[in-house]
Amino acid sequence: DHGMSGAARLAGEAALRCGAGLVSLVTRPEHVAAISAARPELMCHGVGDAIALKSLLHRATVLAIGPGLGQGVWGRQLLGAALASRLPLVVDADALNLLAAEPARRAQWVLTPHPGEAARLLGQTTSEIQADRLAAARALQQKYGGVVVLKGAGTLIVDSAGDVSLCSAGNPGMASGGMGDVLTGVIAALMAQGLACDEAARRGVCLHAAAADRAAAAGQHGLLASDLFPHLRELFG
Repeated sequence: DHGMSGAARLAGEAALRCGAGLVSLVTRPEHVAAISAARPELMCHGVGDAIALKSLLHRATVLAIGPGLGQGVWGRQLLGAALASRLPLVVDADALNLLAAEPARRAQWVLTPHPGEAARLLGQTTSEIQADRLAAARALQQKYGGVVVLKGAGTLIVDSAGDVSLCSAGNPGMASGGMGDVLTGVIAALMAQGLACDEAARRGVCLHAAAADRAAAAGQHGLLASDLFPHLRELFG
């Protein structure tokens, strides 16, 4: 949405760095020139409404939605088009906030909330989520289906069978803006290359955390989401 093109670009570039051969990025028309100039490998499309998005979906194998989406009419329309498609989804950021207002259940998707988003999805407080993260992650999976990634210190992944995985890698420097957008792109790239939602989520979380730990070797303070890109490429290769 307006002023939030950076989040979408981070997710798109993360997908490229993790082996997705062709990545299309959908954004507001006024953002296309800047994104294309900065990262020409991304096929950037300016769309004004859901009809324009639907015309692009036949090319896709997986759809990541949320980074830079916003919660206005434009964002709601695009999320509606995504939910109406049969594509596997990775859902993050404002798409989760919109989903909290109009809950849906789906088998082929990965939801990646941080504790604040999880609280909105469950109608709880962030403190309640953090007090029992395991129960919260399970409750999210039961309510929304698919695979749930509850981000935070000790990220939890609950798959479609209800099995739980824990990623203990990562560091406090990952609390900076854009890290979640990168994770969205990583998971989407793995799904696009044939991994099932649950396996893509588990591998994606671990790959993302390992890249962040390598990037933090120079110090956690001032760690940027884009600092992960060279390490994602190394680890994926």
